[in-house]
Amino acid sequence: MINKIKVHVTEFLLLLAALAAGCAGQGGQGGSPGPMTIDFESAEVGKPPPGFATELTGGGGPVSWLVREDPSAPSGGKALVQESADDTSYRFPLCILEEKSLRDVAVEVKYKAISGKVDQAGGIVLRYASENYYIARANALEDNVNLFRTENGKRVKIEEVPVKVTPGEWHTLRFEAKGPHLRVDFDGKTVIEKEDATFPEPGKVGLWTKADSVTAFDDFKIEPVR
Repeated sequence: MINKIKVHVTEFLLLLAALAAGCAGQGGQGGSPGPMTIDFESAEVGKPPPGFATELTGGGGPVSWLVREDPSAPSGGKALVQESADDTSYRFPLCILEEKSLRDVAVEVKYKAISGKVDQAGGIVLRYASENYYIARANALEDNVNLFRTENGKRVKIEEVPVKVTPGEWHTLRFEAKGPHLRVDFDGKTVIEKEDATFPEPGKVGLWTKADSVTAFDDFKIEPVR
């Protein structure tokens, strides 16, 4: 049984480099370490977490990803929050981990929808390369979980399933890619499994929201898929 290693921001980035060496171009085979989780507890409140870059697909105003105090956060008193509330519909704020690319990998995160009139969405990005990436997301306004790909900035729906997503509560979203096989779990249950070979190469991982979604994230976990 693999034990989960919980680390803070700096230690996480060092461990991620080792994970990338085992995953990139090798499908996660070889001597990769076990799961690694970042909980944002060591990050400075009011600033973006170190090691992450903020990006935007689509239109609208600038994004705002900041670490905030949150007594309800699963790992303690802090969470990463996307705070900008621009209601441009085709607007996708991203927070991308600036480390080596990963291919066969699973990313899991705790997600809480705080507010939003257009959307209350939170998601995970895999195989990110600028305007090209996969997204698995949950939406508390629509009560569904979707799997998308974004090609050259254009979002394409792969699969949608109805799922109850309660706003103001923490949920667990997990997104796994192994070769062309994509799997999405929500609160411990597999809700989507699809094949898609659009992006076969390694890419970065990160977090995602939509439009005016103000969304909190915690316990950002990365693990190899063998």
